[in-house]
Amino acid sequence: MFNPAAAIEDSPASWSPAPVDPAQLADALRPFGESRMLPVRAYLDERVLAWEREHLFNGWLALGRTEELARPRQMKAFAAGRGGVLVVRGDDGVLRGFENACRHRGHELLACDGVADNRAIVCPYHAWAYRLDGSLIGAPGFRNAPNFDPADHGLHPVELREWHGWLFANRGAGAAFESHVEGLDTILEHYDGADLVTVETHEYDVAANWKVIVENYQECYHCPSIHPELCRVSPPDSGDNLPPQGDWIGGGMELRDGMATMSLDGRSDGAVMTRLDEVEQRTVMYIAVLPNMLISLHPDYVMTHLLVPITADKTRIRCSWAFPKEVAAREGFDASYAIDFWDITNRQDWSACESVQRGMTTPGYVPGPLAPAEDGVYDFVHYVASRYAGQSA
Repeated sequence: MFNPAAAIEDSPASWSPAPVDPAQLADALRPFGESRMLPVRAYLDERVLAWEREHLFNGWLALGRTEELARPRQMKAFAAGRGGVLVVRGDDGVLRGFENACRHRGHELLACDGVADNRAIVCPYHAWAYRLDGSLIGAPGFRNAPNFDPADHGLHPVELREWHGWLFANRGAGAAFESHVEGLDTILEHYDGADLVTVETHEYDVAANWKVIVENYQECYHCPSIHPELCRVSPPDSGDNLPPQGDWIGGGMELRDGMATMSLDGRSDGAVMTRLDEVEQRTVMYIAVLPNMLISLHPDYVMTHLLVPITADKTRIRCSWAFPKEVAAREGFDASYAIDFWDITNRQDWSACESVQRGMTTPGYVPGPLAPAEDGVYDFVHYVASRYAGQSA
């Protein structure tokens, strides 16, 4: 039986225990078939979210698509755990990341989601200016200030990685990126993600904890109850989850005979990606790259959800649809066949997640068991619970 006290004793000195019920945590860490969901406070308590920002959201985080910063001198500020990250493409074409805080008084260099196209990074508060490599150019009023060396006041760097067209940041707490995504390259390689073009993005504010949303994504046990459109094109009991590797979980579901993709009528107005094999052409893969990105790989498009926890009971979700360049550039191409389907399905999911969040606030609620079809939920719950306990998953 799991012993939370022993786990705390064995944890690194920098680690602190999550503020959750140790008995409920032990129940969440039992083997599949015996376990329960995470402790109730994990979904309701702002102190738990603060712990997660410190311990779960300080490693590798998905920020967005690299196509958002395609040209030199483009810059954008992204929400990323505790505070934002400013990403800049230099004149040399290299992407660099920095903490989104001026070295003077901490003012944000760009507002969250803000974009700019400038020769320098200039703080809007007191006009401190930085080169695109983060070094300080000048600070008004400090020219002759004693004991002030501009070389000591460059922006704090944040590690970046471009991967299949997505951009990730790490503040130094994560393992090597190769370990983070171990095993995923072979799953994504035929989709040519770096060459996809985002054609539309929707933003949703969902009144639910971010973990409720990830858990919902890991199972189709709920699909017959709330997703009639999805069930018409994909059998809810099809497919299998993959053995957990790295910091991701997921699996695939099949398309019904005669259905080309996930759309309201099963038809595609796009085109099957050219390098997909026969199995990939009949499968939709659902991958959660933890902690904050959900990737849905379709035969003709890729949908991505990026999650930003706002409070313990509110999550902002940015959902985007990307297509092959030649499809997106085709005259008269209309992506609504995919977007309309998933906007309906997303909203069905968000409604269910918000109801779960409200239900968990009732005084009598205790964490429930997992159904045999919820092995993907178990993988996620075990991942989070292990980190709450100071263990590797």
